[in-house]
Amino acid sequence: MNKEKVAIITGAAGGIGQETARMFCQKGYHLLLVDMATAPLEALKSQLQEANIKNEIKVFTCDLSKTENLHSIVEECRSFWGRIDVLVNNAVWRTHDTMRTISIDDWERTLKVSITAPAFLAKWVAELMEEKNIRGVIVNISSIMSQRAGGTSPAYVASKGAIESLTYELASLYGPSGIRAVGVAPGNVITPLSKDFTTPTGENISKKMEENMTDQTPLMRSAEGREIASAICWLSSEESSFVTGTILQVDGGFSHGFNHYSLKKIQFPKEF
Repeated sequence: MNKEKVAIITGAAGGIGQETARMFCQKGYHLLLVDMATAPLEALKSQLQEANIKNEIKVFTCDLSKTENLHSIVEECRSFWGRIDVLVNNAVWRTHDTMRTISIDDWERTLKVSITAPAFLAKWVAELMEEKNIRGVIVNISSIMSQRAGGTSPAYVASKGAIESLTYELASLYGPSGIRAVGVAPGNVITPLSKDFTTPTGENISKKMEENMTDQTPLMRSAEGREIASAICWLSSEESSFVTGTILQVDGGFSHGFNHYSLKKIQFPKEF
C-alpha cells in the first residue's frame, strides 16, 4: 500500500474545490480530482503538477447524479494508491427556483449530486479506510442556508440540511473505527457559483446579493475560496483529531447576527 496520504475532492474545478486541491497538494497529498468540467479539471491538474511534481494528480470526469460513477471513483483510488485518507464532498448542483416553480427533475438531480453522491462516496471510502485500518476523515461541505433558508432554493436547502444530519450519522457509525466525519458550512463565498443570480428579465443581481450579505456580516465582506479551503484542511489534519460529528460555520459571523449594519448605524451612528 502506498504510504503517502490520498484525498478525493469532488467539485474540484470550482472555486472552493480548486483552492482545497492546492492546499492538499502543498501538504503532500496525492489527489483524485472529480468534476463534470473536463477542461478546467485538466487545467488545474497541470497547474498543480507544475507547482509540485512530487504529488501524483489524477482526474476523474463524471456526472455525480449517475450513481454508477460513484463506486468507480473509489475504485480508481484503490487501483492508483491502495488507500484513501480524506474525502471532501464539495460538489453541488442547484437551480434558482421556489417550491412553486421547481420541477421534479431539477429537485431529483440536486439531491442526487448534493446528498446521494456524498452519502455513497462516504460509504465506499469508509469501507476502504476500514479495510486498510486508516484513521481517515470525511468532510462534507454544507452551507449556512441549511439554517437560514431564503425560500428560493428548496432542493439545495433540503440537501444541505440533509448533509449535516448525514455527517452526524457517519460520525456515529464510523467513529469506533477511528474515522472522523465533519462538516463545513460556508457563508457567502466569492466563486463562480455566487455570480449567477438573475431577475426574470435576465438582469444579473449577484453584486446586489453580495452587498446585502455583507451588510449582515460582522466581518463586512465575503469569504475567499482559500479561507474555506483552510478550514477543510484543518479539519482533515491531526490538529483536529478529536473533532467529529460537528459542523464548522465559516461565515464571518453572519449566522448569529441580528440585522443589517445599515440599520445599526441609523440607531447607533457613533457605534457602528
